[in-house]
Amino acid sequence: MKFFRPLLTLSSCLFLFGCQSVPKAPSLNTPIEEHTSHTTTQPKFQITGKIGVRTPQQNGSAFYGWTQVGDSFAIDITGAMGIGQTTIRGKAGDVTLTSSKTGVLQAETPEELLYKATGWEAPITYLVAWINAQPADVQAHIEKDEQGRIAQLNEGGWSATLSYNQQEKLPNKLILIDDAAQNRVTLTIQTRQ
Repeated sequence: MKFFRPLLTLSSCLFLFGCQSVPKAPSLNTPIEEHTSHTTTQPKFQITGKIGVRTPQQNGSAFYGWTQVGDSFAIDITGAMGIGQTTIRGKAGDVTLTSSKTGVLQAETPEELLYKATGWEAPITYLVAWINAQPADVQAHIEKDEQGRIAQLNEGGWSATLSYNQQEKLPNKLILIDDAAQNRVTLTIQTRQ
């Protein structure tokens, strides 16, 4: 599950930001060919959009740009309230968040970094797979729509509802709910490459 480090920081900064323009998907420091030469089954995408988080203690939203290649990722988050830009960079075993509010935070997993930055948890371990309309684990409970696309996933104590534009095969919106803690994460994908 090392591929799923990104949402942690996406979500971790959500409560800090309001509305601003959507950033471009950032580039990774090394060529994509280096990341993809091992296998073609590794996740790979560039997306931009908006993310919102609602917990019993806080609500917030931000715009993001996210590039994922294998287990390496780069996420840029922008928002209002004078926070400025937040960057999240990572690979297996090494995740870093940098913002003017938090300074530099490092962790081995996105879940650990999210907890350091915000004090709460999100299903980061599964998000990269869900963005690609796939289960993260073979044990996942899946429900499909009439077109055979995954509409609902239940994994790790979270349920994910995937929404699609017309005949598209990949989702443009994911709603993640942790019923036990009453946390809700909404990820809207505006562009995808």
